[in-house]
Amino acid sequence: MRLLLMSDTHLPKRARRLPDGLLARVADADVVIHAGDWVDVATLDLLQERSRRLIGVYGNNDGPALRARLPEVARAELGGLRFGVVHETGPAQGRERRCAARFPDLDVLVFGHSHIPWDTTAPGGLRLLNPGSPTDRRRQPYPTCMTVEISQNRSPVVELHRLDPPGRPARPDLVPPP
Repeated sequence: MRLLLMSDTHLPKRARRLPDGLLARVADADVVIHAGDWVDVATLDLLQERSRRLIGVYGNNDGPALRARLPEVARAELGGLRFGVVHETGPAQGRERRCAARFPDLDVLVFGHSHIPWDTTAPGGLRLLNPGSPTDRRRQPYPTCMTVEISQNRSPVVELHRLDPPGRPARPDLVPPP
């Protein structure tokens, strides 16, 4: 099973559209997960149309129209793993401990808000993943998303992917090494 993780798209404030490289990954994913701060309903509609399955939550910048269609926290079993999705987890310091206490029944928690990629494992085994932002890199060198490959009897394989800004061709030489 192949998952695509994204968050903090902030359209149309941070970009006019999603990067082509991200949309190409949507077509390849069995499940697309968006961890909030969509900002516009059109992005939700687009991902619902193009995704085989979409799991999303609202973020702090999402207004009433998005909050009416999305939960604050989403949960799903994917490939035998218990996933949760939430937008905000608080400050980086103490994050693993807080999230493990708040979500003791999960294997993987996908979150956003900071626009900063994150991949750690809390004591007890909860995997914490933040895909960064595909449109607003903030203090990061480039926009990002994540993919997760889930195979039976193996740990999930998580990859962070560099994205070119919308309108620019994808450059494979700029993808970070695994």
